[in-house]
Amino acid sequence: MKSPIRVLLADDQELFRSGVALSIESQADMRVVGQAENGLQALELIGPARPDIVLMDLRMPHMDGVEATRRIFAPEMAMLRDHPMRVIVLTTFDLDDRAATAIRYGASGFLLKDATPDFLRSAIRTVHAGNSVLLPNDLQALFQQGLTPRTPLPEAYLSLTEKEREILRAVAEGMSNSEIARHVFLSESTVKTHVSGILRKLRLRDRVQIVVFAYQHGLCRARG
Repeated sequence: MKSPIRVLLADDQELFRSGVALSIESQADMRVVGQAENGLQALELIGPARPDIVLMDLRMPHMDGVEATRRIFAPEMAMLRDHPMRVIVLTTFDLDDRAATAIRYGASGFLLKDATPDFLRSAIRTVHAGNSVLLPNDLQALFQQGLTPRTPLPEAYLSLTEKEREILRAVAEGMSNSEIARHVFLSESTVKTHVSGILRKLRLRDRVQIVVFAYQHGLCRARG
């Protein structure tokens, strides 16, 4: 039997935290391993609690979720962890500019705080499996607001093959693996292999980070 997904909650509203905790604890495959009132407490709990997923509110006193997410994925902190950890940020505002910043720092997506319990639990399972809970179209809308400036391509991009670069752009445009397979005339398993190669070569965590990379470096245009 697989170990339950370990979830840490960070939110300054105790009533909201309690409700989310009850929803998560009702599932056999999930367990709440800690609760924090702000980003500082979340950082203190991460070591002993060893969460797989952090549900991170963006607006908290003392340290907000954006800064906490930045510190979580900072190289000096990430190198101390012996297992993968992912962050889902929570916001009351759709297409929040703080959410965009947290995603650039490494969050695997964002959820509105009024999401249903079923949707929240599904998002936790999705992110724990290595996927995202943010559609590329949502990122496009954020980037069209001018939140992600273009930056020079890193040397690591030069290590990608032409096929990998084509697949990177397809991922950034929101295509699924099956859609990419039809587009580039490859099997879906081969596409998955290429996506894994892109993540490894560019040192990215997931497909959301591929989308962020593509838009930050001007490899595709946001659609209107």
